Amino acid sequence: MKLSLNILAILVIFLLTSNMASAVVVNSVIADTFVPGQEGKVRIEIENILNDDVEDLSLFLKFTNLPFIPIGTSEQSIDEIKEDEDEDFVFTFKASSTIAPGDYEIPYTIEYKIQGDEDIIKKDGSLGVKVKANPVLSFTTALENPVEGRRGTITLKIVNKGFSDARFVSVRILPEDFTVLSGTEVYIGEIESDDFETVTFNVIFNKISPNFQAIIEYLDFDNQKVIENLELPLTVYSQKRALEIGIIQPSNTTTYLLLALTLVLLIIFWRIFRKRQRLKRSQILREGR
Repeated sequence: MKLSLNILAILVIFLLTSNMASAVVVNSVIADTFVPGQEGKVRIEIENILNDDVEDLSLFLKFTNLPFIPIGTSEQSIDEIKEDEDEDFVFTFKASSTIAPGDYEIPYTIEYKIQGDEDIIKKDGSLGVKVKANPVLSFTTALENPVEGRRGTITLKIVNKGFSDARFVSVRILPEDFTVLSGTEVYIGEIESDDFETVTFNVIFNKISPNFQAIIEYLDFDNQKVIENLELPLTVYSQKRALEIGIIQPSNTTTYLLLALTLVLLIIFWRIFRKRQRLKRSQILREGR
């Protein structure tokens, strides 16, 4: 009798386990790489494993407190998935324009019934999506004292218009049209998204209308090295033109020399005049005697 009860218990456990083994699983997830402010798709394959058909299956994606916006719906349903078969569910949603690049988890819930059973089975999980953005750098230059043959400065401004930071940024200039008085390579470090950095080089401009050539290196979002070759035209003036437009002022040395020479001549003329006046008075006195 005791053995029969044990066998009966084993049979009950087997039947319960067999029924519970009828389930659905997320077999695969194929997700686009999202970009801030743009749409992407996620394809989810759900498979019915083991023994029974499932009915009234629904898949819910939960975007609460996440920087994603569903396009259309965040819930999809299917009437039936037969045993050992699978179905694809495709969701479209948009990443917020202010989202920070990185990896995100999106929770989901699967609800279904086993054929012939009215109980609703729920299964929770999450899927991962990646938001990627790279730095977008723009470059401008500003010059101080841009006169041929004169000492001046070149200031390079680097603006990051992308959605991610540029890291380990360095600038190396190729001074073909000017002589560099400071170092030719400068390490900047990080340029954050929607920010800028500047670097200044002391130079002597060797020609009119030179080019500013430089190599910019940095790491992007995926830690990949990016190398940009930069060439920007510069406006440098001849000394004559710089005098005409007031970039440089004429030297006062010549003026001072002329003034000094004039003063010396005036003193000499004054002394000659005084000497002649004295001689004339002396001659008049002698003739009067």
